[in-house]
Amino acid sequence: MADATKRETGLLKSSPVNVSKGLITIGSATVLLLIISGIFAPSSISPTSLSAMLPVASVLAIAGLGQMLVVQQGGIDLSVAGAMSLAVVIVTHVPDGNSGMLGPAVLLAIAFAIAAGIVNGLMIGGLGLNPIIATLGTNALLYGLNLAISGGRPRITTTLLASIGGGSTAGMPNAVFFALAALLLVAVFVKRTVAGRRFEVIGDNPRAARAMGLRVKLHQTSAYIWAQLLYCGAGILIAGITSQPIAYAGDTYLLPSVAVVVLGGTSLLGGRGFAIPTVIAAIFLQQLNQFVFSLGVSSAIQIIIQAAALAVGVSLYTVNWAAIWTALTRRTRAVTP
Repeated sequence: MADATKRETGLLKSSPVNVSKGLITIGSATVLLLIISGIFAPSSISPTSLSAMLPVASVLAIAGLGQMLVVQQGGIDLSVAGAMSLAVVIVTHVPDGNSGMLGPAVLLAIAFAIAAGIVNGLMIGGLGLNPIIATLGTNALLYGLNLAISGGRPRITTTLLASIGGGSTAGMPNAVFFALAALLLVAVFVKRTVAGRRFEVIGDNPRAARAMGLRVKLHQTSAYIWAQLLYCGAGILIAGITSQPIAYAGDTYLLPSVAVVVLGGTSLLGGRGFAIPTVIAAIFLQQLNQFVFSLGVSSAIQIIIQAAALAVGVSLYTVNWAAIWTALTRRTRAVTP
């Protein structure tokens, strides 16, 4: 509890070793993947391929940052797909091609996101429901709203949203700048503010934080609200990148949003989160998909690869490989005459 008190007041600094482990691990893996891609599938890292990959990776990065905030509180959010899909539907169906209605549509999408975050927060932080069950229920509710608005039919995005979300500036896709803005917002909040330090303390040890007088339920609820806002932003970005997005465009982001958080080094048990490695992990995972696609592998295998990447990420940060290696070497020496 003393450590928790010091961490909350900023006296106990984050361990640079842990930060470096996540950043170096996923950074090295990304560089290695790019090298392998250049050798075995050069087309996957061509300028055209990268310009197509980066916007999708940016969407995943924003969604992953939202999931990271929830995971920091020891939870998990399975309403990612419904939240992103609803945002896509609202900003395409409400304007119905009229760029003048884009502003009100975005505000409506934000309002729904805040409402969904409050519902999740009250059920989990207030009522103490299991995060998996609670967010699955919210996801079903969001898809119900989605179906009521869209009827399951796609709609062409507005010209204004296409130019903002799908355009480019100085040769760089605009989606990348939105992802960097989300990264800056989350990183500054979590690492550079008193509220962010309290947020990490609560995720690390809610019982000790409650004994210190911190408002645990409020911070847990705020995690789900901020997560929903980030999912909403990711969904709006999808609508800008894709000229006619399907009504269920968020379906493919549930597993990857969890995978990038784990690959970035954030513990599924809660505590500290790593925003920059999470964003790098989004690039890694999307480039991995593009590399596999360039090799002619089916989409079903791509999903399996994503699951494998998630499993590898969990093992990298939870299994004590040094202890296992020491035990193996000792056993080998014992049996060697």
